[in-house]
Amino acid sequence: MKLLRLLKIFRIGFIFGLDEFALAHPEVSHIKRLVNRILFFRKLDTPRAVRLRQALERLGPIFVKFGQALSTRRDLLPQDIADELALLQDKVPPFSSELALAEIERAYGRPWDKVFESFDPVPVASASIAQVHFATLPGGREVAVKILRPGMLGIIANDIALMDIAAGLIEKIWADGKRLKPREVVAEFSKHLYDELDLMREAASASQLRRNFAGSPLLIVPEVYWDYCTTSVMVMERMIGTPISQVDTLRKLDIDIPKLAGMGVEIFFTQVFRDGFFHADMHPGNIFVSKDGQYIALDFGIMGTLTDVDKNYLAQNFLAFFQRDYRRVAQAHIDAGWAPKNTRVDEFEAAIRAVCEPIFDRPLKEISFGKVLLSLFQTSRRFNVEIQPQLVLLQKTLLNIEGLGRQLDPDLDLWKTAKPFLERWMSDQVGWRGFINALKIEAPNWGGTLPQIPRLIHRALHDNRLEPIEAELKNLVREQRIKNRLILLVALLLAALFLWRIRPF
Repeated sequence: MKLLRLLKIFRIGFIFGLDEFALAHPEVSHIKRLVNRILFFRKLDTPRAVRLRQALERLGPIFVKFGQALSTRRDLLPQDIADELALLQDKVPPFSSELALAEIERAYGRPWDKVFESFDPVPVASASIAQVHFATLPGGREVAVKILRPGMLGIIANDIALMDIAAGLIEKIWADGKRLKPREVVAEFSKHLYDELDLMREAASASQLRRNFAGSPLLIVPEVYWDYCTTSVMVMERMIGTPISQVDTLRKLDIDIPKLAGMGVEIFFTQVFRDGFFHADMHPGNIFVSKDGQYIALDFGIMGTLTDVDKNYLAQNFLAFFQRDYRRVAQAHIDAGWAPKNTRVDEFEAAIRAVCEPIFDRPLKEISFGKVLLSLFQTSRRFNVEIQPQLVLLQKTLLNIEGLGRQLDPDLDLWKTAKPFLERWMSDQVGWRGFINALKIEAPNWGGTLPQIPRLIHRALHDNRLEPIEAELKNLVREQRIKNRLILLVALLLAALFLWRIRPF
């Protein structure tokens, strides 16, 4: 099956002329001319961007997601390709309404008209994993119904297996293979991709995000109707808004675009640092804007999580970066074990400064993130910085956010927008507010532990468990006495020297 899938990938690449992209560099122009002579019979009349989109659609969900991620990076792509790949965000060819209705009846075990009062057979959005239809519940409540594409599991399993094989080859034949941890990255990606195939998990994620932003002026998350959710069908509140990519329409609605761009940055950092739970698929097809200027989040199939250790480490790095404290950034990487312990901090600091300093105090429109990413990659390779698979989703999401910001407000200063939020968060975590919050979290545990302390002490005394502690305390006291004597001796010597300088004998 893997071999057949690989042959299919090559066949589709040949049919749609994807070799044109691989051979586009001037240094391989002679190979391109040779290929064109050999394949003279192949007619490629369709524009290259259309062919690329069609090929990704034919290849399946993993390739579509790759195209979606690329579509948000207009700074890295020619305009024709970026415009065409944007169609992958919610305009993937749908599966038939007959299949959709059959899946509904299979999921509920009864005819669709016994579940919904009405159901629109024409999908309003179609993506790589599922498509969405509008419907009405009994009683007249308008909802959106998300239905999983049939037969996804086998296709995804084959593609993941091929990616794993490719990752293994990269580790063996490329000098940077082990440092980049490609197999771990593929494993992390596949875990989230398989999660997308369970719509009950997605419904739970949507519900959690809705609770996190309950009453927020920044973000609206649709309500999930649990009585109608299964692993292959998810029913949620129908949301009305304007796709965030339609900037001209938003302006006509008197939406403050620069404010909207800043809100997007704040939403991202709130999810990451306050909650450690973030929407990791924030391409324009999944984000609408309400008439009141709030973000509306859709499609919760890919969600990222961070531990407290990850959050604190990232916050320290971001703040040091915003404050241009490159030495602190370098030292944090070494302390965390991301860079080897024998790395020279001064050299690492200088390399980071050379990459980051040119982009400060500049709006997004003046920053070439393609060059920045290339420089960062070269720096990480030079200093053997290891890739962190658990942060791959976060990096992808940050690139999406930056891409959205570039579309909305090219004059947005990403750093100045984010810095005040991070400073407030760090104050809440490290300052007196952090101390109070920690007390609130730990207090319930103390309530159960404190009454047991007398009994535990009595048992320890009875069983002579304090002897090792007592011996350790005696050693500490002995060491402290020696230190005190040394300090006294040094003080006497200093006093004698001082007196000698005033009144020499």
